[in-house]
Order: sequence, then structure tokens, then C-alpha cells
Amino acid sequence: FFSTHNPPSPILSGLVGSEMCIRDRWGEAMKSLTGKVALITGSGSGIGQSAAILFSQAGAKISVADVNAKHGTETVNLVEANGGQALFVECDVSKPEHVRNMISTTVKAFGGLNILYNNAGGSTMMDGPVTEAPEEEFWRVIGLDLYGTFLGCKYAIPELIKAGGGSVINMSSNQALMGIAGRVCYTAAKGGIASMTRAMAVEYGSHKIRVNAIAPSVTLTERVKKLLEQSTEIQKQAERHLVGLAEPEDVANLALYLASDQSALITGQVISVDSGVTIS
Repeated sequence: FFSTHNPPSPILSGLVGSEMCIRDRWGEAMKSLTGKVALITGSGSGIGQSAAILFSQAGAKISVADVNAKHGTETVNLVEANGGQALFVECDVSKPEHVRNMISTTVKAFGGLNILYNNAGGSTMMDGPVTEAPEEEFWRVIGLDLYGTFLGCKYAIPELIKAGGGSVINMSSNQALMGIAGRVCYTAAKGGIASMTRAMAVEYGSHKIRVNAIAPSVTLTERVKKLLEQSTEIQKQAERHLVGLAEPEDVANLALYLASDQSALITGQVISVDSGVTIS
């Protein structure tokens, strides 16, 4: 490529060196979770399932936690079919005894824990304005989304401290960042997660634990597709997306970045994956 009689110019050498550096960085990114153990709640389907597959492809061992054993087992099979290593733990994240078992089973199987992705959550058509939403729906969403995230962090963070640090990724929503009519229960839960994320980032930064949250907008999981068919408010929100609606993989890509050392200086942030809807 280069003649010994005509050595490359410093500029050309610099360009070649930069290309090699980019290739090295790309290779590192593709295996950015090698040697890590990741626990992902709600990973039997949707965003969580996409994250499980993506994290595994990046080198992590995956603990698949879901309330639905059939769906969770399907995710494990998909991870293993792609050459990864995974286990399934049946878990209702709103029950402390389930969460404690989820953590202990993961640590016992894989020898530790480095990444917690609190993905489990969701809303239903029972949500509505504060004067109309049933109290039962409020407590259901608070229990699943907010309390479930609280429990996951409460029992997983001590294991991350033992591991010398790690990454916690919570799931907020664009609805926590803007006013959305007819979703008061879900908005309350996701707003609480955003605030709790910032507080925990400050609390555990000295332990080299980063805590961030993702705030997706309308993401085309099977659950959201059904909501789109039934809710005019969600349909109106979908129409405001500037560059199209998100697929589960779009959110999982950000989760992978936040899980990896590529985001070593990012903590306490609530990051939107929303196709610009919060500014439109």
C-alpha cells in the first residue's frame, strides 16, 4: 500500500489512523457488554424483548424477567438462537418477594449483576382525566410502573455496588415531559420515575452507578398498536411525530448505549426517543 521509498504524508497517515480507530471503536461497540450481566424486566415482548436480543448480541448474559412465562421463554429462545446466554425468571415487579427472587436468581446463575433495565410497565384504556379515571387504575399503574421501578432499584443496586458499579436504566415516557390529556394515571407514574431517576443518580454516583431514564413516545409494540386502534388521543399524538413512529428496536438502541461504557459520563438524564413530538 505504501512504498518504502515514498512514505505516506502525515495527513494521509492521520486519515488511515483515524479509519483504523473508527473500526476499533465500532468493534468495541458491537461487543460493548462483553462480560456483563443484564437484568431486563418486562422482556417477554416489545421493547424489553428487543433489548434482550440486542444486549446479548453486544456480549451480555441476559436475565429475562416477565410476568408471562410463555413470552419470557420465547425471549430466552430467541437470545439462545442468536448464540447468546439467557435465563428466565417469572416476576411480577409490583411484588417485593418476586423482585427479591428475581435478583437472587440472576446473581446465583451468572455470578453478579452489572445492568438493570426497569422496562416493565404500561397503561390501559381505563386511564383518563383525573375526574373520571378509576382509583383502581391509578393504583394499578403506580404499582406496576413506579413501585415496580422502586423495587427493582432497591434490591438490584446493592448488587451493582458489589460489582464495582454499573448502569440502571428506567423507563419513563414523553408523557412525563409534556401535558397529555386523558392519561393522568400513566403520567403520574412516569413523572415519578423521571424524578426518582435523578435522585438515585445523585445518591449512587459515588459508587460508580449511573442512573438514567428513557422517555419514549408512541412505540409500535403489540400493546400500543391495540391502544392506537382504540384511543383518539393517542392517535392525535401519533400524528405529531416528525420523522415517523418508533419501533421497539429504536428504544432498545438507546438502552444499549446507556448500558455500555460508551455512556460513561451520562447519568441523571431523562432522554427522549420521541420523533420530535415533545417539541412539535
